[in-house]
Amino acid sequence: MFERFTKDARDVVTGSVEHSERAGADAVTEEHLLLAMLDQQGTRAAFAFTALGIRDRRESVERALADARRRGGLSKADEDALAGLGIDVGEIVSRVEETHGRGALQSGPKAKRWWAGHRSFTPSAKDTLVQSLRIAVGRGDREIGGEHFLLALTARPGVVADVLAEHGATYESVERVMYGGGGGA
Repeated sequence: MFERFTKDARDVVTGSVEHSERAGADAVTEEHLLLAMLDQQGTRAAFAFTALGIRDRRESVERALADARRRGGLSKADEDALAGLGIDVGEIVSRVEETHGRGALQSGPKAKRWWAGHRSFTPSAKDTLVQSLRIAVGRGDREIGGEHFLLALTARPGVVADVLAEHGATYESVERVMYGGGGGA
C-alpha cells in the first residue's frame, strides 16, 4: 500500500511520527495524522482546510483535541451514550482531576515498538490508512494522497471526526470543496 502513497501522503506519515514524538506519545494516532496534515501547504487537504476555514482555526482544533484527551479520548457518541445512562462525563473528569491532577485521564493505547527507534501506529490510525486506500480505490484514483487521509478521518467515527465536524469538515463538505461534490467512498 505504501508504494501507492503520493509525496504529500508520505509527508503526512512522517509528520505524524514527528508530532507523536514531540507529544511523548507511545504511538502515532489519528490526531497526529490530522496535525501533520494541518502543517502542510499546497496540497488538496491544505486547500480543503483553507476553504472550510479550518486553517484559520487551528488553535481551536488543537484545543478541542486536547479537551478530548482530558476526557480520556471519549468521542461525542460515547459521551452521549453515557449521558443517556445518567453519567456526566464532565463531572467525572472534574472529580478525577481534583484528586489526581489535571490531565489524569489522558492516556492512549500503548503500542509495542518492534525495534528501537520505530514508532508504531495505533490500530485506529492504521484503520484510517486502510480506509484511505478504500476511498482512493472507490474514487478510481491510482495513488493515495493526503486528501484520501482527510476523507478517511472524516468518515471514521471518533474524536478526530467529531472535532473536524465541529469545525465544519464533514466527509461531504471536504469532498465538495476538493472534488466539487459527488464521488464514491
